[in-house]
Amino acid sequence: MRKMLLFISASLMANSAYAQQTQAPPPPCQADIYHAFDFWVGEWDVFNKKGKKAGENSITVQENGCLLLEKWTSAGGGTGQSYNFYDLTVDKWRQVWISQSSVIDYTGGINADGAMVLKGTISNRNGTKSPFKGVWTPNEEGTVTQHFQQYNSKTETWNDWFVGTYKRKPITD
Repeated sequence: MRKMLLFISASLMANSAYAQQTQAPPPPCQADIYHAFDFWVGEWDVFNKKGKKAGENSITVQENGCLLLEKWTSAGGGTGQSYNFYDLTVDKWRQVWISQSSVIDYTGGINADGAMVLKGTISNRNGTKSPFKGVWTPNEEGTVTQHFQQYNSKTETWNDWFVGTYKRKPITD
């Protein structure tokens, strides 16, 4: 009887230790910093400064909240994608944009006004490189303003590269 109780006790302890080891770890990327750019998540129609549709953009949450994946299609049919994530190596938000014409790699974070501000470099497939910055500003009515600027080293000025307004696509059943 004593051997039986020892066996049962040992089995219960082993099962408890096994259960603790196999318990799923807490989900990653749940801290507030990983959600700083969530205002950009959604399905969007994008319009230029003149109100003309510039394209459509889909921003989805991937990898258990650790990544925002952007898929862009311009009104003319051009495409591009970006990975947006909180980069633990530099403790900043980072976007890596890739299209057939360029790669943009920049980092930054949320400013005092609640806008995401990223600064880095645009590398064009023709071999040119320039400083580049982007600002995404959430607006009260639920839109997002996107403002890209590229540095011109000849004139030593920042020039608008794109200014657009994101409007959420209507939800359809």
